[in-house]
Amino acid sequence: MDPQIKLLFLDEHAMEGAARFGVSQEELSFIGGFQNFIYSYTREECKYILRFTPSTLRMQEGLEAELEWIRYLAENGMSVSEPIPSVHGIDIERVPGKIIDFYATSFRHAPGRKIGYPECLGNPLLYKQCGRTTGQLHELAKRYEPLARRHTWERNEYLLRARKYIPPEHELILHALDELNELLASLPVTPDNFGLIHGDINVGNFTVDETGEITLFDFDECQYSWFAEDIAIQLYYLLYVFGEDSKSERKVQYEMFIEHFVRGYTEDGRQMPAGWKEKLSLFLRLREIIVFVGIYRSWDLHQPDDWTRDFLRDSRMRIIKGLSLIDDFL
Repeated sequence: MDPQIKLLFLDEHAMEGAARFGVSQEELSFIGGFQNFIYSYTREECKYILRFTPSTLRMQEGLEAELEWIRYLAENGMSVSEPIPSVHGIDIERVPGKIIDFYATSFRHAPGRKIGYPECLGNPLLYKQCGRTTGQLHELAKRYEPLARRHTWERNEYLLRARKYIPPEHELILHALDELNELLASLPVTPDNFGLIHGDINVGNFTVDETGEITLFDFDECQYSWFAEDIAIQLYYLLYVFGEDSKSERKVQYEMFIEHFVRGYTEDGRQMPAGWKEKLSLFLRLREIIVFVGIYRSWDLHQPDDWTRDFLRDSRMRIIKGLSLIDDFL
C-alpha cells in the first residue's frame, strides 16, 4: 500500500466505519491488505470482513459496480464472498477524513481454508478446480448486463500510476510498458474473448473447502479485459516462485497447470477463449510489470532482502527484453 495512504488512515476511521456495520472497534481484527485496509469480525458465530478503500483508489461508482458483479455471480450459482449491507441498509458507507475519505464495505467470510506455497504447486486437483471456477465466471460474464460499469484494462491503477512509483533509473520499464500497451490495444475484442474478469485470481484470493470447491473473494481488481488475462494471472503466481535456474521446473509446472486447468474450464461444454494460449505470454508480461510497479509502490526497498533483490533484477531483465516466464521453453 502507498505509505502516504497508511498515514492518513486513523483509528477514528476504523471506529466510525465499524459502527456503520454495527461493530465496535474492539471487535475488529486487522488482517492487512495490499491496497485496502482489511479487518475481520464475528457476528452470531459467523465471520465477516470489513474493508476500507481509500477514495484515491476507487470512486463510489466503481465500488458499486464491483458489488453488483459479485451479487450477480452469487445469484447464478458461483461461490463468492458476498457483500452485506450496513445498519443503514446500504452497501457502501463513506467515512470522511481530513484529506481523503474511506469507503467501508463488508463481506461474508469465505468458507474453507487458503492453500499457500508450496501446497498449491504440482496440484492437479486444484488446477482443475481453478479452471472450473474461471470458466464459470467467464461464461457468466458473457451474459452480464450491469447497471454500473467497471473500468477497462488500460485504466488499471498500476498502469496509470507506474511513472509515479517507478524510480527514474527504471525508465526502460516504462518504455516496455508503453510498447506492451500498444500491442494489447491491437488485440481483437469479441464477446467470446473479452468481458468482465476477476483480475487477480491467485491463492491469496480464494479459499478451498473440504469438497475442493473454491470460493472467490477480493474482486477489487475486477475490470473489462481479455479472458486470457484471468488465466495468465493464475499461471504467473505459480511460475514466479521458481528461481531463474529452474526453467525445467517452470516448464513442468506450466504443462501440468495448462492440462488440468483446461479440463476444468471446458466442463459442461464450455469453450476456451479464442486465441487464449497465444496471448498468455503478453499477459504474463503485463502481470510482471504490474507486480514490479506494486513492489515499488508498497515495499520498503531501502534494504531489500536477497529474494526481493534477485526477483527485481530478474524481473527487470525480462521486462526490458520483452520476455515472459514461459518464453524460455515454448
